[in-house]
Amino acid sequence: MSRPLQDAPVPVRQRLSAAWGALMFCYLYGDYFGLYTPGKLKGMLAGEGPLGAYSEGSLVGVSLMMAVPALMVLGALLLPARLCRWLNVLLGMAYTAIMLLTLPGARPYYLVLGAIEIVLSLSIAVIALRWPRARA
Repeated sequence: MSRPLQDAPVPVRQRLSAAWGALMFCYLYGDYFGLYTPGKLKGMLAGEGPLGAYSEGSLVGVSLMMAVPALMVLGALLLPARLCRWLNVLLGMAYTAIMLLTLPGARPYYLVLGAIEIVLSLSIAVIALRWPRARA
C-alpha cells in the first residue's frame, strides 16, 4: 500500500500571483476567441472597437486596464504585505465589477470565460482578505 502524499500549504503570495496569472490567460483567450466572431476583424480594420471608434486615449486606457493583471502577477510576490493585501482586495473587486458589466449580451464562449474570470477575481479578493496575521 502506498503512503499518502505530503501536501505542503501554498503561501498566500504564491496563490495570489497564480490567480492573477490565470485571470490574465482567461482575458487573453477571450480576446483571441473574439477575433473569430463574424464581422470582428472587419470592424477592427475600420477602426471600431468594443467601446466605439478607436482613439489614442481609449487604447491607452484599455492598455492600462489590461496591464494591471500582468503587473499584479509580480506585485503579489514583491509588494509590501499591507499594500499587497489591499491592492489585491481593491483590484479583485474592481475586475469582478468590470466583468459583470461586460457580460450582458455576450456570446456563450465569453459568458463561460467571464464566469471563470469572476470566480478568479473574487477569489483574489477573498484570499487577500484572509491574509494570515503575524504571531505576536
